[in-house]
Amino acid sequence: MTSNTTNKFSAEIRARAVRMVFDHEGEHSSRWAAVSSIAAKIGCSAHTLLEWVKQAEVDTGKRAGVPTEVADRLKALARENRELRQANEILRKAPAYFAMAELDRRSKS
Repeated sequence: MTSNTTNKFSAEIRARAVRMVFDHEGEHSSRWAAVSSIAAKIGCSAHTLLEWVKQAEVDTGKRAGVPTEVADRLKALARENRELRQANEILRKAPAYFAMAELDRRSKS
């Protein structure tokens, strides 16, 4: 899951934080305790780090969901589709626009 806001943390920092949760989860009473501890150390919210961990599990097939690569591809295809629809709409309206311009030119002659 991605947001529209600028990511404050680089992909490397996110990956490292997720690895730390996986590596140190057994040292805590629960996953949430591990996440809360590590989130405080890197300066993000525990909820954010938990979302990164869940997405990492989806990406590696350990949890059901849409992998990041697929979500990014769908987003790109949706953007391309939107741009193509806009281009088609412009092309659909172009003949009428040029016909009106030709009529306007003829009426001025």
